[in-house]
Amino acid sequence: MLELRSVSTGYGRQTVVHDVSLTLRKGEVLALVGANGAGKSTLVKAVSGVLPLHGGKILLEGRRIDRLGPRARVLAGIAHIPEGRQVFAGLTVADNLRMGAYTRLASLSAEEVRRRIDSVLAPMPALLERLDEPAGNLSGGQQQMLAIARGLMSEPRILLLDEPSLGLAPVLVAEIFRLIARLRGQGLAILLSEQNARLSLAIADRGAVIEKGKVALEGSGAALIGDPGVAERYLGVGAALGEVGAERHRRLVGRLKDLFQQGAPS
Repeated sequence: MLELRSVSTGYGRQTVVHDVSLTLRKGEVLALVGANGAGKSTLVKAVSGVLPLHGGKILLEGRRIDRLGPRARVLAGIAHIPEGRQVFAGLTVADNLRMGAYTRLASLSAEEVRRRIDSVLAPMPALLERLDEPAGNLSGGQQQMLAIARGLMSEPRILLLDEPSLGLAPVLVAEIFRLIARLRGQGLAILLSEQNARLSLAIADRGAVIEKGKVALEGSGAALIGDPGVAERYLGVGAALGEVGAERHRRLVGRLKDLFQQGAPS
């Protein structure tokens, strides 16, 4: 569905991401994991058109899109949920959601916009009750939910999620990841850039470890989360923990998967 071929990108003349090739298939979660500054967010910005390519190609269903601007990519079906939420604090929740449908507002009636709001907020009833409140009054977790809902207003086929757990309490992080599982279950393809490797790989169909702007390792989420090297370096499970630590890690991963499956539609 979405294909990156030898993509290099960065800021100005500085190349941060080097020769990355990845494929995101319909209805799957592809997790980008790695240390802070590895290039995950930079890669996501290149896919959405915020950053230009220094080299390579980006294709959507075989059509090259890397020469299109961000607006054209939204119309093609790509929605970017940026790091740090970036909601419009002074606007109401409802107006933030309308901004998410901005590229299509000219063709939508007020009633159609309202139906779309009701649809994207169906799994987020707390926001539905606060449509007329300023977004700045929401908690951090609610603002992250709003940022995701705003992206869904454009009815994307591909959702780019950049650090959705950043700065949130663990209970809110679990809620966000349950929502991601639900969206994947609805057929959305999701490119997930996330520093919390354990949660990302527990929910991901496939994962890619990004190191110094390059893909260091790629595989299924289950394979990567069970890889001792990945576990030690990115999941906080040191080799010195031995078999007891490894068993605790396996049980935790199992509980995380069960938790996320509870949020997915049957």
